[in-house]
Amino acid sequence: MNKTTYRFETAAIHGGQQPDKAYGAVMPPIYQTSTYAQTAPGKNLGYGYSRGANPTRTALENSLKSLEQGSHAFAYASGMAAVDAVLKLLQPGDQVICTQDIYGGSFRLFKGIFEQYGLVFKFIDLGNANDLSKHLNKDTKMVWLESPTNPMLQLVDIAAIAAQLKGTDILLAVDNTFASPYLQQPLNLGADIVMHSATKYLGGHSDVIAGALVVKDEALADRLRFITNSTGAICGPMDSFLVVRGIKTLALRMQRHCENTAKIAVFLKNHPKIENVFWPGFPEHPNHEIAKKQMRDFGGMLAFKLRDSDQNATIACIQRLNLFTLAESLGGVESLIGHPATMSHGSMPKNEQLKNGISPNLVRLSVGIEAVEDLIDDLKSALNEND
Repeated sequence: MNKTTYRFETAAIHGGQQPDKAYGAVMPPIYQTSTYAQTAPGKNLGYGYSRGANPTRTALENSLKSLEQGSHAFAYASGMAAVDAVLKLLQPGDQVICTQDIYGGSFRLFKGIFEQYGLVFKFIDLGNANDLSKHLNKDTKMVWLESPTNPMLQLVDIAAIAAQLKGTDILLAVDNTFASPYLQQPLNLGADIVMHSATKYLGGHSDVIAGALVVKDEALADRLRFITNSTGAICGPMDSFLVVRGIKTLALRMQRHCENTAKIAVFLKNHPKIENVFWPGFPEHPNHEIAKKQMRDFGGMLAFKLRDSDQNATIACIQRLNLFTLAESLGGVESLIGHPATMSHGSMPKNEQLKNGISPNLVRLSVGIEAVEDLIDDLKSALNEND
């Protein structure tokens, strides 16, 4: 069977992977080296200096491009380092159109760093893909999407956006962190660049910080390779190894994440102390049909609002949980809970938070792979403490 025909579950284990050339090791060795012996000046066995390339990082990049069905992949020291590399494709005066509901760290990088170098960022609601056209102008050089978004779980029709940009020089970049390549593959929907915080579902065990970009276009890959080598925010060999190891179980983990989240979403929806649950699996979710069209399942993330709008009451409820750990990040095997207004989106101005639905009573869950009955019991106990 040709590797391009592998189903996802097989590609996660075998895609782009070969036994180690030296001793046939099944898992890629950790090449913990900065440099490589040369047979003559400029002549080596494929690697010269680990900022440019490292065999362990190559193994990860080969796996990434297999999962996202791209032709080139680049592994970075963090998800934000990957986003930084994408923005360095642009020039002062270029406009980037972004989904309105966006990760707080991306918002901080866009507004706090790159805006001062002349990039222009415009945040709009792209729930209706047709609204994009009215915002395009001669300076628009990139559209940046999150789908699903962080933390409100809104979706964007990636294929519809890509169709509007076809024939232009506008790049379409998609942050695929919340979905993972198991749930959707944006390159196949017409995107030019896929970004991952590999810290999350790809690594899957909350023990690594890493980022990734995957593309199909050769010229775009050449530009990213130059930026990556020049700026040096690359993924180290140990971190690369950990992400490769995590990817091996990605399909199994995502199945359980999705199953557990669906059950918890229904529990929360029916709880009298919950005002609203944001999860694209509900038929009444405004983007439910988009989710059905472009995703395999509805994901391992959800958000909800308590009926009590007081921030202190919300935080007190969060702190009563035992199995849901109060922590930054998401996508690990363990369940995590966060308060976006003060954590993941704490760097976003309050007016921007409220505009995007990030209220003091909003809670975000990254549902892990524990027994879902125990997770529901934990939530039930925290919500019903005063009953």
